[in-house]
Amino acid sequence: MDFPFSDALKRLPEQFFAGLVHKVGLLEKEGHDIIKLGQGNPDLPTPQHIVEKLKEASDNPAYHKYSPFRGFDFLKQAVCDFYDREYGVKLDPATEVAIMFGSKTGLVEISQCLLNPGDLALLPDPGYPDYMSGIELAQARTSFMPLTAENEFLPDYDAIPARDLEEAKLMFLNYPNNPTAATADQKFFDKTVELAKKHKICVLHDFAYGALGFDGEKPQSFLQSEGSKEVGIEMYTLSKTYNMAGWRIAFAVGNASVIESINLIQDHIYVSLFGGMQEAAAYALTTDQKCVEELVRTYESRRDAFIGHLRAIGWDVPEPKGTFFVWLPVPHGFTSEEFADLLLEKAHVAVAPGNGFGEYGEGYVRAGLLDTEERLLEAAKRIEKLGIFSKA
Repeated sequence: MDFPFSDALKRLPEQFFAGLVHKVGLLEKEGHDIIKLGQGNPDLPTPQHIVEKLKEASDNPAYHKYSPFRGFDFLKQAVCDFYDREYGVKLDPATEVAIMFGSKTGLVEISQCLLNPGDLALLPDPGYPDYMSGIELAQARTSFMPLTAENEFLPDYDAIPARDLEEAKLMFLNYPNNPTAATADQKFFDKTVELAKKHKICVLHDFAYGALGFDGEKPQSFLQSEGSKEVGIEMYTLSKTYNMAGWRIAFAVGNASVIESINLIQDHIYVSLFGGMQEAAAYALTTDQKCVEELVRTYESRRDAFIGHLRAIGWDVPEPKGTFFVWLPVPHGFTSEEFADLLLEKAHVAVAPGNGFGEYGEGYVRAGLLDTEERLLEAAKRIEKLGIFSKA
């Protein structure tokens, strides 16, 4: 007997990466060596000192019981200490911090927390596909903000229709940006705060790649702008900063009313994270950060090697300023999907077609710097052998 899905499940968008994973899997079954640069799964292990802390904390019988619904106070205090140290931002651990099961969970929950059926949300295009999932579950509407190379992949607030600004209740932003690898400065975030105050829009800044800035530039936190806590929150995950993707630990910080809404919905869904993982997360945030510095250097070295070889073969590609992604313009005569399929089928290099991130992603493919430098260079050499590009 088959039972029909609810209308809510039917509204969910198709999982973007499922098709790519399926294509890669078929070729691997045929015995092909696929260099997988299509997804955003960190390839390096969690630093050993964090793993050891988890092993030690797991012996604590206090953690074998249910954790406090809203997380342990020591982890919330560690988040506050982290933000004070890294960004000079003061937070109240009792009212301005929410512990989450990975930031993906929070990015879906936020729409259900703040949007009613028919309400409007502003989304970047291209953008992280799962922003749409929560909006669909909330039966809300969307207005897309184009991110173009001409505007350094920042939304042009002056181009947003006046009616949309008046109706919008929630805005999603993400810098350093997935998929474009662009960054935003304080001037942009100051303007965002001003716009949000004027139109009473809640800003959700997805700061997943907050640690990953290159060429000595530290990514800007939205909360560093004056008045930001009046109009929004920031979500930060340990997945990228500490290679803890499988641990599913993240937090939201900022506006107390929005933080309470996240805590409230999670009261009804979860009983917080295993206490041992919370202790290890607090340790990661507050102990020596050399592992993060080394990680940034690794990604920057991979970027330089990969981009350098692509440019050498005649592919005019921009240099990413942050994240572990490269946003590559598609050669003339191909769509994003056609070019991604060509790279997969002929070069056995998997990348993500840009149109999967939105209408304005057409004309690009996204590659992750998520394999060794040697494998990235091998990917570039395989692409060179296709003979599409002309060396200068």
